[in-house]
Amino acid sequence: MTSKPAVLIFDGDCGFCTTTANFIERRTSTPIEIHPWQFIDVTKYGLTEAQVSAKVYMVVDGKNFAGHEAFAQILIVQRNILLRAIGHTLMAPPFSWLARPGYALVAKYRHKLPGGTPACKMDVRPKQM
Repeated sequence: MTSKPAVLIFDGDCGFCTTTANFIERRTSTPIEIHPWQFIDVTKYGLTEAQVSAKVYMVVDGKNFAGHEAFAQILIVQRNILLRAIGHTLMAPPFSWLARPGYALVAKYRHKLPGGTPACKMDVRPKQM
C-alpha cells in the first residue's frame, strides 16, 4: 500500500476518459486523487502538459506511470489481492508487451468507445519539424 493517496491524471476533455475516471473513483478500495490534467499544475508531479495530454498518468509514492502502467498501478494499489496480482502481471513481460499496444489501441479509438465523443479523438497528425 502507499503512504499517501495515489494520483490519477487524465484528459478531462475526453468523455471516455472522464467516464473511466468516474468509474475508478466509485469503485476504488483505496484513496486515489483523480484530476483532469487541465485543472491542476502537472509540474507538481514532474510532468509536462505534452505528457499528460498524450497519456493517462498515475503517480504512486512520487513515481510516475503512464499508459498501460498507470492502469496496472490502479489495480496494484487496491486492497483486493486478485486485483493487485492482475496489476503486477500487467507490468511484467510478456503481458506488458500486450498491454502496451492494447492501451495504444484504446487511446486511438477512445472517441468510439462508450462515453466517447468527437472531442476525445487524438490528434495523430505527424509532428512538424
